[in-house]
Amino acid sequence: MKYIIKYSKRIILGVFILYGYNMIASNFNMMIPMNVFTIGMIGILGSPALLALILLKLIIM
Repeated sequence: MKYIIKYSKRIILGVFILYGYNMIASNFNMMIPMNVFTIGMIGILGSPALLALILLKLIIM
């Protein structure tokens, strides 16, 4: 039960971080889609996952 609460908090924080990033990045057309995979990745792995997603977005663009 403790782990469920811990990871739920991290995933909710990941939603807010990704939403904040998308608000800033919308001016530069660098938005990352908000889906289960990206939110889970950012929620569990933290800011390195966000940086990895940004780098992937730059490479693919």
